[in-house]
Formats: sequence, C-alpha cells, structure tokens
Amino acid sequence: MVSRTAAALTAASPAIAEAHFRAEARPYHPRLRPDGYLNLGTAENRLVGDLLADRLARPGGLTEEHARYAELHGTPVLRERIAGLLTRTGQSPVDPEDLVVVSGATAALDIIATVLCDPGEAIVVPAPYYAAFDTDLGGRSGARVVPALMDESDGFALSARAVDRTVTELGRQGVTVRAVVLASPSNPLGQVHSAERLRELTEVAAAHDLDLVGDELYSHSVFGPTPFTSLRNPAVGRARAGRTHTIWGFAKDFGLPGFKTGVLHVTDPRVRAAARALSYFAPVSTGTQAFLADLLADPEWTAGFLAENRRRLAASYAATAEALARQGIPHIPAEAGCSLWLDLRAHLPEPTYAGEHRLWQTILERARVSIIPGEIFHPNAPGWFRLCHTQDQAMVAEAVARLGGLLGSGPRP
Repeated sequence: MVSRTAAALTAASPAIAEAHFRAEARPYHPRLRPDGYLNLGTAENRLVGDLLADRLARPGGLTEEHARYAELHGTPVLRERIAGLLTRTGQSPVDPEDLVVVSGATAALDIIATVLCDPGEAIVVPAPYYAAFDTDLGGRSGARVVPALMDESDGFALSARAVDRTVTELGRQGVTVRAVVLASPSNPLGQVHSAERLRELTEVAAAHDLDLVGDELYSHSVFGPTPFTSLRNPAVGRARAGRTHTIWGFAKDFGLPGFKTGVLHVTDPRVRAAARALSYFAPVSTGTQAFLADLLADPEWTAGFLAENRRRLAASYAATAEALARQGIPHIPAEAGCSLWLDLRAHLPEPTYAGEHRLWQTILERARVSIIPGEIFHPNAPGWFRLCHTQDQAMVAEAVARLGGLLGSGPRP
C-alpha cells in the first residue's frame, strides 16, 4: 500500500525514461556496435569533459573535516564562491546568505514550489517548457502547473501578454495563482529572453501580485548574439527583488549533472528561512561541496572555462544545424543550451499526439535514435521534437543522417 502522492509520482514516470536507458545500455559504436542506439534525448553537456579531467583526477584533498556534518543549506565557502560567480553573471550583488545549496536544480524547484504554494494552487509556466517542471514543481508540493502557450508564429518567443491571459483566465475560474516560473534561457527551445521581455513579464507578475521564479540553469551557456539577462538584473525589476527567486546549478554550464548540486537564490527572509528548513531533505555531501568550491576558487580559470564552453556549444550547434539543413529537417534557431526544437509535423502519420507518439516509436525502433517527443513539453500542436546535440559530433551527424534517411527528407545538395 502506498500513498496517493507516491502512486501519482510513479505513474508520472514517462516512457521516454525507458528509451533513455535502452539507448545508454546499447550505445552506438562505429566499429563495435554500428546498429547501436544514438541518444540525443538527454540534455547532458558532454563537450567539456576534457577541460575537467585533470581536476576530476586530482587526489581528493579531503580531510576529516569533510566527513562531518556541514550547514545543510551549503557550506559558507561554497556559497561565497557561487555568490561571486552569480554576481558577475547577473550584474547585481548576490549575498551568500541568500543562497540555499541543495541536491540539484530539481530539489531547488521542489523547495520553492513547496514554500510558495499550498496544494491546489497554481504555477503558470510559459510553454513549451522543460518537461520535468510538472513533477519538479507539482509532484510533492501539490501545486497545479499550468502552461501559458506561446505563439508559434512568433517562434514561441516569450510573451508576457500570453502569461497575463492565462493568469486572468485561471482567476475567472476561481483558481489561486501563486507564481510564474520561467526557464531562462529556455529549454527546450534554447531561446535567450531579452531584458525588455523579462521586464514585461515582471510587470505582469507585479500586476497579479505573484512571485516570479527563474530557472537560470543555462545562464553561462549562451552562444548566440542576444546577451543573457538574469531576472536578478536591476534593469528587469529592482522593486520586485524580494518576490523574484532564481535557480542555478553545475549540471549544464559545467557539465557535472552527476554531482547533483543546485542553488536557490532568495532574498525574502521568510522564503529564505523556509527554503533552508526544507534543505534538510536535500543536502549535498560535504565532500562534493569541497570539490565544487575548489572548482570556483580561481575566477580567472572559471571565466576561461565558461568562455570555452560557450565556444564549443556554438560550434556544436552550428554543425548540427548544418547537418539538419542538409537533411531538410527544420528547427527553431537556438542561442543557448544543449537542445534544438525540431519541426517534424510534415512526417506525422496523423496530426495528433497519438501520431506523434507513433513517429517517436518509429524513430527509436527503426533509426535507433532517441529524441524526445514534444507533447511532454506542452506545445500548442503535435509534431515537435527535442534533439540534444552536445556530444561527439560524429555521433550527432550519424543520428541526423539516420533521421533524414528514415524520414525521406534529405540529403539536399
């Protein structure tokens, strides 16, 4: 016998998770396993492993002190160094005392949703959005996650007006809305939101008396012409600082998802106290924090690493976009992150999400390529897929060639 919450969380486990593990269990190798799977479904940055190899191979340098309990919301030295990095990125001072370090961005999202919402209250998220938001924000808090659909004709660009309409309609239905959550830069589209659009969103949140949460996990992974603007930036909304909360982590910008370390930035004393209390359930090991603090010890090294990460992301995106163009596979242009938003609507066996699911299964079984069907990202129509390109380019090229061969859409001269 399990609780209703546990049963719901178990039922929410998607079939795409099975696809991920199948692809990872029998991976493609050009010589040893040419019929293996190519996993372009997982948003892991595998472009920077060589830059971290020496540091990961160093003797741990851990002492007896690192075997003891530490502050559950993060060691002082790690919070101080993260604060320095985020201050430089967000162009606004970050106080280490306002940071709560927990076991990944997932835990940070779970905590902020639990702090802000009672069960049944709503969080509005511009869509398409990162599929796991539904579980991360609503799985344990009981909050209702509601998509605000962005307009495809505008390239799914962030629209404060669409968010305003969704919040207003929920109010008419008698639903209490507590917050707006935004992935910035966006996942799955790789969009970088302009300061003007973020300011408009902040104004909508203020008009409805809502908190605003920015998942800024890809803030150092911007490779396009639009500069990253944090929601912490005073140009976005200084007066709303106490009602604006941001999340960052080491998974994407540093290519360290296995270290499971995220950080929540909050300035409201009550929200901060509650978040610290909930960090009891999601602490990061003291040894992991020591390693990460050492990683950030030299700001010059950190800046160089992040600059090289951006350069490699740009090259990976450009090569993948070119390969897709050769195969006649369209996508929404991206400026950040690990993924591309593919438009496969022309290849649906029928214009429904059932048709999208069948196409996804065909791609997985016949082409042996794992990409993610769009339905779980809450777009406004079936036929969109997320492809993650941040790994060995020969493997990405092979996967795109297989897609083109299966879909009969290329190659083009």
